[in-house]
Amino acid sequence: MTELLADLAQHDFLRNALLAGLLTSVACGIVGSLATVRRMGYVAGGVAHASLGGIGAALLFGASSLLGATAASVSCVWHSVAGALLLGWMTLRGRENEDTAISALWSIGMALGVVCLSRVDGYAVDPSTFLFGNILLVPKAELLAAGILDLVVVAAVALLFRPLEVCAFDEELARIQGLPVAALHLLLMVLLALVVTALIQVVGLLMVIALLTLPAATARRFARSLSGMMVRASAIGAACTTAGLILSWTCDLPAGAATILLTGGVYFCALLLRRGIR
Repeated sequence: MTELLADLAQHDFLRNALLAGLLTSVACGIVGSLATVRRMGYVAGGVAHASLGGIGAALLFGASSLLGATAASVSCVWHSVAGALLLGWMTLRGRENEDTAISALWSIGMALGVVCLSRVDGYAVDPSTFLFGNILLVPKAELLAAGILDLVVVAAVALLFRPLEVCAFDEELARIQGLPVAALHLLLMVLLALVVTALIQVVGLLMVIALLTLPAATARRFARSLSGMMVRASAIGAACTTAGLILSWTCDLPAGAATILLTGGVYFCALLLRRGIR
């Protein structure tokens, strides 16, 4: 542990990795709590996998110039948000089963991403890079993007917390109260898309899904309110990403995989603990 602290003081990339994990945990803890209460964990996975198409398009059309890179970044965000809105429309208005719609966007998005990545000229792009990520190589620009994302998520949820809370726990009550249930549902889909798009290149697709679902599911077993659940989920995510970084550095393990295993272990321990208490 002493050696790690010394390395943190010496190496910028370790400090960046630690900060990336903390910033990621905040956005994932807040949005993941809303998704968990609304039983949208599978939706989060679907949006995350579908966003690979936007990332592939970003690399395909933006690899050659600054203008192209800017347009590609917009394309990546637009693809993810459009996919989330399409998924929301299919389930709300299209009379399509949610699992069918998610499976369709999941497979189509990933296939589009692989095709686009295969057409990128000049260098080979391995899709597994975006699946697993590498938190130890996070640049400062991505940290800035993660910080801005946290501000956007906190501001949006703070402004609409009460409507989102009512809609998350009881849609029928929300309709009786005259709340725009469909609009709130689509807003949550957009927040999910933004979280995935901003963080997938920071920590990888699988780690984003894990941090969106597992800390929130763990926190739900001990929290008595949605706000408490968000705080606990963010804290659990931050603890697991920090512990995962320590474990990977001391034992020479992949940081993303170590974090996911720790997060999963915490979830199953919480599950067993709550059952034991009952």
